[in-house]
Amino acid sequence: MALWRGSAYAGFLALAVGCLFLLEPQLPSSALRSLWNSLQLGPAPPGSGSPEGRLAAAWDALIVRPARRWRRVAVGVNACVDVVLSGVKLLQALGLNPGNGEDHSILHSRNDLKEAFIHFMGKGAAAERFFSDEDTFHDIAQTASAFPGAQHYVGGNAALIGQKFAANSDLKVLLCGPVGPKLHELLDDNVFVPPESLQEVDEFHLILEYQAGEEWGQLKAPHANRFIFSHDLSNGAMNMLEVFVSSLEKFQPDLVVLSGLHMMEGQSKELQRKRLLEVVTSISDIPVGIPVHLELASMTNRELMSSIVHQQVFPAVTSLGLNEQELLFLSQSASGPHSSLSSWNGVPDVGIVSDILFWILKEHGKSESRASDLTRIHFHTLVYHILATVDGHWANQLAAVAAGARVAGTQACATETIDTSRVSLRAPHEFLTSHSGAGSRIILNPDKPVVEWHREGVAFHFTPVLVCKDPIRTVGLGDAISAEGLFYSEVHSHY
Repeated sequence: MALWRGSAYAGFLALAVGCLFLLEPQLPSSALRSLWNSLQLGPAPPGSGSPEGRLAAAWDALIVRPARRWRRVAVGVNACVDVVLSGVKLLQALGLNPGNGEDHSILHSRNDLKEAFIHFMGKGAAAERFFSDEDTFHDIAQTASAFPGAQHYVGGNAALIGQKFAANSDLKVLLCGPVGPKLHELLDDNVFVPPESLQEVDEFHLILEYQAGEEWGQLKAPHANRFIFSHDLSNGAMNMLEVFVSSLEKFQPDLVVLSGLHMMEGQSKELQRKRLLEVVTSISDIPVGIPVHLELASMTNRELMSSIVHQQVFPAVTSLGLNEQELLFLSQSASGPHSSLSSWNGVPDVGIVSDILFWILKEHGKSESRASDLTRIHFHTLVYHILATVDGHWANQLAAVAAGARVAGTQACATETIDTSRVSLRAPHEFLTSHSGAGSRIILNPDKPVVEWHREGVAFHFTPVLVCKDPIRTVGLGDAISAEGLFYSEVHSHY
C-alpha cells in the first residue's frame, strides 16, 4: 500500500510539472529541470554508484588548473591531413584477400601493407609505417580519399597537439609544419601558421581503423585501434624544423612541443644521423628556461631510437610523451630494464613500465652530475596512465595525469563529459609498483583514482583510464592525452 501511495504521489507530481510546463512555456528549462530533480523519488541515475561513475566524479574533484598557466605554446614540426577509413574495407577495395600477417618495418607494396595490417590488427596494437613506392602510395591514397565514408581530419602529432591546445581560447598557439590548403582549412582559427610553413600540396596519411571484435577471414581484432602509413617526404626530412626554431624568437612561447622524429625512419642512415645532430642544435637554440616536450611515436628502427636516446636528444628536452610500444622499444634499443621482453602480453605490467620510466629518468634525466633537462615522462596505454617526474621540477601532476586519462575517455567516445554507460574500468585491480625489490602492492580504489609513489627522487602518479567501449575515433588520442597533461602541468620557475 505504501509503495502504491509513493508511486501515485510521484505520478501526481510528474503530472503537475507537466501542467506547469504547458501553462508556463516561457519558464526557463533549467528551472523546470531543477524542479523535476528536486521531486525525484526513484534511485540515483545509472552509473553514479558504479566504479566508473565514482572514478569520474573523483577525477572531476581532482582536476584543477595550475597556479601558473601557459600563455603561448609553440608546436612543431609534423603536420598532415589524415584520411580515416575502415582498414578492412580499403584492403577489400584494393582487391586484397585475408591471409597471414607479417610485420614490415618499411612497406614496399600492397601485399606488404596487407600483411602488416593483419599483423597489428591481430594484436589490437597501433602502428605507423613508411610506404616507399610513391606511385603505388598515390594510387592507394586516391582510392582511400574517394572511398564512401572516408573522413578528412587534421593529422600529424604536432598539428593534433596544437589543435587540442587551441581549444583553450586563452592560449595562443603557433604551429610549424608542412601545411597545405586542406590542412589550413581544417585547423582551428586560434592556430597561427607562419607563412614559411604554408605549401601548395598537402601531405596525406592514411589511417586504417578497425573495431574491437571486427573479423576478416580468420582474423579477429581484440581491441579497436588503427594502422597508419604514408609516403611523406616533407615530414620525413623534418623540413620545417629550422622554420620552427626561427619563429620562436618572434612568438616568445613559454612552452615548446616537438614531434616528428619518428618520421625520419624512411630516410637513409646518413641523413638520419645528420638531421638528429641538427635537431639537437636547434633545440639548444631555444632560450634557456622554456620547457621542451618531445612527443614520440611508433618506430621500428632501433638504431634511430638508440640515437635519439644517446645523441643528446633526451638530455636536451624537458618532458617526454610515449605509449607502451614506444616505451618497450626504447628500452630494447638502449639496453634498458626488461629489454629481453619481446612484446607486451596483454595489459602492460605496471611494475615493468614503472621500472623503465625510472631507468630513463635515472640514466638520462636531470641530476647533479648530469647536464640534462629531462625531468618528466607522461606514459599512456589503453587502460592506465603514469606520470613520472624528478622531484622539485613540476607541480599539479596529480591533476595532469587525471586530466590526460579523462580526455582519453571523452575523445574516444566523442562526448563532452564521461558517459559512464559507454566506458569501462579495465585497469588491473592490484599491481606491484616495481619488480626491482623496491616495489609495493597497490589495490585500486575508484574513489581515490590517482595513486602516488616515490622512488629515489622520482615521483610516480598512476591513474586508470575509463576505456570507451565503442570508440568513435582512436586517432590522435595519444596527442590529446599529452596536450591535456601539459595543459594542467606547472613547471617550477628555476628552469
